[in-house]
Amino acid sequence: MSKLQVRAFLYQLGCFASLFIGVRFLVAQYTGLTGIWIPLTAFVVATLASPKFQAVKTRDGERLFMKWIFIKGIKEIG
Repeated sequence: MSKLQVRAFLYQLGCFASLFIGVRFLVAQYTGLTGIWIPLTAFVVATLASPKFQAVKTRDGERLFMKWIFIKGIKEIG
């Protein structure tokens, strides 16, 4: 794995984890869900809402890109 692939993985993991923890807290606090439904709901929401990062080899070298449902198109990171 290259340096940018590791960075993309860590960015994706960090975004997913922060969204998962936040959504899990909100679901547990403000809905009537109990048991396995709380983390399952948080998992689905965090999976759909978190940005996707990918390292791609281009003619100019390897670059890091991000796609997110709240941003139109694909953005280059750094």
